[in-house]
Amino acid sequence: MGKKNIKWLIGIDEVGRGPLAGPVGVGIVMVPADFDWSVLPGVNDSKRLKPENREAIFRQAQQLKKAGQLSFAVSLVNSSVIDKIGIVPAIRLAMKRGLKKVTTISPRVPLGTIEVKLDGGLKAPAEFVNQEMIVKGDGKEKVIGLASIVAKVTRDRYMERLAKKSEFVIYDFAKHKGYGTKAHRQAVSENGLSSQHRVSFCRSIEQMSNGIIDIIK
Repeated sequence: MGKKNIKWLIGIDEVGRGPLAGPVGVGIVMVPADFDWSVLPGVNDSKRLKPENREAIFRQAQQLKKAGQLSFAVSLVNSSVIDKIGIVPAIRLAMKRGLKKVTTISPRVPLGTIEVKLDGGLKAPAEFVNQEMIVKGDGKEKVIGLASIVAKVTRDRYMERLAKKSEFVIYDFAKHKGYGTKAHRQAVSENGLSSQHRVSFCRSIEQMSNGIIDIIK
């Protein structure tokens, strides 16, 4: 199917592949092929934006979603599933769930009218016949950039909510969002793993007691 039949663009990006704790997430954004990005200024790779700017763009995207001008979904897969099936299958699962949410809006969008743009090495299910993988796509394609923003904001908010629960206060998830900072590694070496930690990403508790945690590549 040629480009002239493309009516919709979907951008896909992931967040949280590498942390020691918390879910992995995939952001899916769908916009009309002729979407006017001037109504949503500042969209870029989420890592290049200040937190307050990400939040502002996220809120604007929510308003545009309510107005029916775009659609987006963020699917999170928790640490226990990551441990059970692995990080790559977990990302695929999150992507599948998110794509289902945005493409089954009423009326259902024919998949042949969609062009999917994905960041890095991500790949959409085979039924999406028009897809393009773009290295550092979150900084090159706005639809991927917006996917990175909604995914990042959603996961960060999730980790901040966890941080307020008594069982997780000692890990300070709100500060590092589950990534393996020195303070986070120290907290684990002193307190062990929580229910939100990815056991498969960490060495044994004995090694943690020495303040050492290695991410399994």
